[in-house]
Amino acid sequence: PALARLVAERAAAAAGGGGRFTLGLSGGSLVGLLARDLPPAAPPAPARWLLAFCDERLVPSEHPESTAGAYAVS
Repeated sequence: PALARLVAERAAAAAGGGGRFTLGLSGGSLVGLLARDLPPAAPPAPARWLLAFCDERLVPSEHPESTAGAYAVS
């Protein structure tokens, strides 16, 4: 919950100043943490968010080692 609150606070601060919030996402246990805790904490309009997958492998999103695929199903 603390990580989700931090992400939500930083996103709100960036959007409140008219900027863009940029977040680099890795895989592993972070997927489950954010999938569980971020939706309730996140601002209602994440349209100004830029998400990047930091450890994405060169595999299709349906591959078990795909970070993007892991977030898509979470």
